[in-house]
Amino acid sequence: QVQLVTSGGDLVQPGGSLRLSCAASGSIRSIAAMGWYRQAPGKQRELVATITTGGNTNYAGSVKGRFTISRDGAKNTVYLQMGSLKPEDTAVYYCNAQIMAYSDYIMRGYWGQGTQVTVSS
Repeated sequence: QVQLVTSGGDLVQPGGSLRLSCAASGSIRSIAAMGWYRQAPGKQRELVATITTGGNTNYAGSVKGRFTISRDGAKNTVYLQMGSLKPEDTAVYYCNAQIMAYSDYIMRGYWGQGTQVTVSS
């Protein structure tokens, strides 16, 4: 059984910073790409950032230069360092990981439970 546990969401003022974490646990054979998505009220879930096993990153245009995604392979954890936060960054943030469990050799996508980020004065 594989699960992703997300943490770090909070209420923060505009211009502030926040770091989200997402740790994968369970019977994990390997992890490929990991990433962060977000969903604001009344909107569809959108990509925020992704990172490959080799460290290649991809960002949504709206967060480029303000957010940084990173991962710790030893801890099976992905991070999202968010800076210069704006009210429009308010959303539930979800992590996603492509994971192959020991039970088989199939790469599947797993989602974390989501963490609320609210940017407001």
